[in-house]
Amino acid sequence: MKKQTRNLALALIAAASFGPFGGQALAQQVQSLRGAAVDAAEPATAAAHVRPDGPAISRDYVQQPPLIPHKVEGYEVTKNFNKCMDCHAWSRYQEFNATKVSLTHFKDRDGGELSNISPRRYFCLQCHIPQTDAKPLVDNTFKRAEGLR
Repeated sequence: MKKQTRNLALALIAAASFGPFGGQALAQQVQSLRGAAVDAAEPATAAAHVRPDGPAISRDYVQQPPLIPHKVEGYEVTKNFNKCMDCHAWSRYQEFNATKVSLTHFKDRDGGELSNISPRRYFCLQCHIPQTDAKPLVDNTFKRAEGLR
């Protein structure tokens, strides 16, 4: 019983410390990468512009998924339908002059070959993103992989 009472007392002290005023003091000390307080309103940003259809941008690191060189706004990708496959399926990519889906997308987690796209690779926008001209949020010193220069 003593242990239960002690735990209850500690929980009450902690709750009182981080109550309506303690939590605000802590939040005021933490800053975002942009230097703003975490409880501050989100700053307005310039809209990123999706590049017009065109050749793909070269990759910056080994195993980087290719970027999407066109708009994907409004594309339906659900468990029942994948708009990307209208152009990128092996049976249709030549018709649309599109990149065909990689062979790696036809393997299960154990490396076994599948006759259709693996469910873990079906939702394209988990890895592939549209190319934009957005500026980085913070400065960095990233350099392309040595073998890709």
